[in-house]
Order: sequence, then structure tokens, then C-alpha cells
Amino acid sequence: MTEKFAVEIGKLASSHALYPKESMLAIEERRRSLFIGIPKESSFQENRIGLTPDAVKQLSDQGHRIWIEAGAGSPSKYSDHDYSEAGAKVVYSTDEVYEADIILKIAPPTYDEIEYLRHGQTLISALQFGSLTGDYINALLRKKISAISFELIRDKSDAKPVVRAMSEIAGSTVMLIAAEYLSSASEGKGVILGGITGVPPSKVVILGAGTVAEYAARAALGLGAEVKVFDNHIYKLRRLKHNVGAQIFTSTLDKTTLNHEVKQADVVIGALVAEENRLPCMVEEAVVSQMNPGSVIIDVCIDQGGCFETSEVTSHSRPIYRKYDIIHYCVPNIPSRVPRTASNALSNIFTPIFTEISKYGGINEVLFMHEHYRSGVYIYRGSLTNANIAKKFGMRYKELGLMIAVRN
Repeated sequence: MTEKFAVEIGKLASSHALYPKESMLAIEERRRSLFIGIPKESSFQENRIGLTPDAVKQLSDQGHRIWIEAGAGSPSKYSDHDYSEAGAKVVYSTDEVYEADIILKIAPPTYDEIEYLRHGQTLISALQFGSLTGDYINALLRKKISAISFELIRDKSDAKPVVRAMSEIAGSTVMLIAAEYLSSASEGKGVILGGITGVPPSKVVILGAGTVAEYAARAALGLGAEVKVFDNHIYKLRRLKHNVGAQIFTSTLDKTTLNHEVKQADVVIGALVAEENRLPCMVEEAVVSQMNPGSVIIDVCIDQGGCFETSEVTSHSRPIYRKYDIIHYCVPNIPSRVPRTASNALSNIFTPIFTEISKYGGINEVLFMHEHYRSGVYIYRGSLTNANIAKKFGMRYKELGLMIAVRN
């Protein structure tokens, strides 16, 4: 009996039934289907769109609903058919597209478009601080929505991806514009932007050393132009020289040196970054009047007031005017000149953001989990959360971090 018992115990001990086994823990499925609406842009010369058909297909395949207003993609050369084939629903009234939970626009909504917004929606669009008013913010606050400015959104590296992408496009484009208006075909001075063997290169002066300036300098140097860059931030000038890989002329915004170089330049680019809502330099009218006839001024900062005393806002349909026989190009929103490229760049930024919002179960959850997205939020559930806007207009605001921490 004892021997038999021992055998049975041995069998039991060797049985896998008594071995500890891994147990699969229940994982909460947070993924959520999003309902995104893309209205047709009604703002002056806004030709971009937030999602391309390829991006719509990618998001539709993930189970998201996307409604797009008829004709929204036309300025970027995307047809309604392109979007419907990608999985979007094309709607034919503004009322319908604003039924979505998330509204993706490029330009800020007009006052008329604000009336379409409803309680609980999330608006993602530009904000355009240069033209912002307290009345406009109050109109949005009354709608009890959440609003995100994509110019303010930061990524995990603490950079602003939308601003960076649009600045790269603007910087590359301004040199193409300058080349066009220097030629005699556009009644310019009839010189090539750059240089050839035996002929002195054209002279390009750039005010500012940010992203626009960097890409403008790359393009000008690639064509063989002589480039001089002015900015008051030494670290920006050092970074620009490192990034373009050339020992170009750089200087602080010394008035005497700057005015001398502007008078001799074939092309002057205004690409300064506003500090405390104002530009750190303005080239006086007297200096512009002494430039060589037929030279070109391109004021990228016109939406912030402009870098030149002679600057006046122009449009894509009438982009230039002459003053003292100097060609002025002062079109705001230069990326809209190449809307298909700009739309692709925007789409590449927004698509991963929507995927991440879905992954975490909604916008409230992704804001709770990722602090870098919070920088873009200026209204949360009907409350102002941006301290700079509050200070500018003397308004009260609430700390977004605290509101998210006690969210329902």
C-alpha cells in the first residue's frame, strides 16, 4: 500500500496540472472611433485642407468616420470623388459637416461659422494671434467647446510641428518668388537669382534666423547667391550657419550695417519672429527708397505688421505692388501658394495625432496622458486656459492641468 501510494504521489508531482501557469490579465480596450468633420474653407485665400485622401483612407480603415463638405479639397486639387473613394462621406451643406464631434479647419472659423459649433465639440484650427480679439474669444467661449490651436501644438521633442512645416514651405517658396520677380518677364531688373561664372552673384539679405530664414538661405545658396542674415539672437545665427553648412555672413540687427546691406541688395526677405507680439525691427521707408530700382522685397511677416515701413497686405490674385520702383510681395499665408504640398505636410501631422487620440479613447484622455499636446489647447470645455490670451485681453483663465486632473 505504501509503495503504491508513493507511485501515485510521484505521478501527481510530475503532472503539469500542479505547475503555476501564466494568466492573461484583462486589458482595457480604450480605442475609440472618431467622428471628424472637414468644412470647406471660406476665409480669404485659404487653399489648404487638413487631410488628404490618402490620410482619409488610412483613418477610415481604422474605423473612423470622416465627413467632408463638398468642394473642400478643390483648392488643393483634390476632388470630392477622391475623398469619397477614400472612405469619406461628402456632404453638401455646412450644417451637416458641423454635426461631427471634431471639426478640423485650417483658418480660424469666422463669426458665421462659430454659430454652427455646438456644446461639447472640439475645434482644431489656426488661431492667428496677430488678428485675435477679445470679442472673438468670447464668441468661442459662449459655445462651450474645446478649442485647439494647431500653431501651438508641440510634439515630444517640444517643437511645434505645424509651424515648422509651414515655415519650411514658406522659406523654400520665397526664393522661387524672388527669382520670378527679378526676371524681365515680370518687369523686374532682369537678373538671375544666384550667379554664373564671371558674373557677380545676386545679393540676398534675410532679416531673421528662424526656420523660414534657414530654408530661404538654403535655396539662395544653392542657386549661388550671396546671402547675408541679420538677427539679434546669436544662438539662432550660429544654429543657422551650422544647419546650412556654410560660413555665410551673419550680423546682429545693427542699424548702420543693416541699412547699408539692404540698399545694396537685389532681394530682401523679412522673416523675423515677433517677440511679445511685436517685431524687433522695421526697415524705414527712407532706406527702401534708396534701394536699387527693380529690387524685390518679400515680407513674410506681413500678418504680424510687417518688417518694412512700406509694406502693405497683398493677395495671391494681386501679389505685388511697386513703391519707389521696388517690387513688394506682401502676401500673408505663403504656403497657400502651394496648397497641395502644404496640405500633404499638414496631413502628415494630423493623421498620427488622430490615431493617438483614438488609441487613448478620446481627446480628454490623450491630454491627460500627454502633456505636450496641452500646449495647443486654449479653450477647454468652455473655459479659457491660455494665460497669454487672458493677459492680452484682461480675461480670467483656468489652469488646464487642474481641469484635466479632475475631469469627469
